[in-house]
Amino acid sequence: MEDKLQKFIALTKVPKVGPVIAKNLISYCGSIDAVFTEKKQHLLKIPGIGQIFADNFDPSSTLSEAEAELEFIRKNDIQVLTYLDKAYPARLNNFESSPIVLYAKGNADLNHFRTVAVVGTRKPSAYGVTMCERIIEGLKPYNVLLVSGLAFGVDATAHRKCVEVGIPTIGVLGHGLDRIYPSEHKSLVKKMVEKGGILTEFTSGTLPDKENFLCAIGSLLP
Repeated sequence: MEDKLQKFIALTKVPKVGPVIAKNLISYCGSIDAVFTEKKQHLLKIPGIGQIFADNFDPSSTLSEAEAELEFIRKNDIQVLTYLDKAYPARLNNFESSPIVLYAKGNADLNHFRTVAVVGTRKPSAYGVTMCERIIEGLKPYNVLLVSGLAFGVDATAHRKCVEVGIPTIGVLGHGLDRIYPSEHKSLVKKMVEKGGILTEFTSGTLPDKENFLCAIGSLLP
């Protein structure tokens, strides 16, 4: 199993190969294993993507990077999900560009039947904070999973209130799981992981650059 995970992770390390190309490669070749054993002349024949992949694919380098990531995963009790796994969020598979690999900590069911997303300003008014908390309290009877982005303001307010009232909550991150950003939320994350968790499409070492949050914000939205 780890051998397959290593190859999935390695595929995400290939320059200019995003989720759409990666999925097409796996589909064309028949499996993730076949992507790494297929002859270059056959790869070149894949319509629209063969040349891109063949020009940028360095199996030795990407597998080495993936092995280092697997070591990090083992040491930190991280769950890895590929888009072919049953535990992968089914909602995301409705999108062609959904990540081929997700990394998670915690015990949340990513396919909870009722998911609510809450996002908002980083500088809410006192009234805004109060209303956010009231909304979260009102969700308690409905057996929901709440998803937000762990940012300052509304996001953190929603997560904290979920922890307080016992609603499972997931923070979708725009960086790797080797850090928590903002760092002020480390204690909050510890509580979230007990009933919920954190989730990202990014490997360790990925910084919380602003373009990453555009990807993260869409993950798991209902």
